[in-house]
Amino acid sequence: MFRPKVPTMPQPTGLTTPPAVAEPTAVTPHAPASTAATPAPNRSVVQLTPGTVLALVGGGTAVVLVIGAVLVSMLLAVALTAASVAVCALTVRSVVARR
Repeated sequence: MFRPKVPTMPQPTGLTTPPAVAEPTAVTPHAPASTAATPAPNRSVVQLTPGTVLALVGGGTAVVLVIGAVLVSMLLAVALTAASVAVCALTVRSVVARR
């Protein structure tokens, strides 16, 4: 039941062609291409103005605050869940102890 079933390969029927024979080709060296130095493409320079710096700082601060709020809310949810489970455990324990 748990043994894998290996598929069987059927034998080819009809005419089969022999495998093609690869013939080696001769390698002829050629003259190397000229290695002229190509100038590097001009890159656009990003200029930081006071407005863009303020936008970057504001955006980074917003991201940090949002991530912090999400993490704190998750921690609070875990703490509330643990407290409620502890209260339930104590209640069940006291009910069982009275019997």
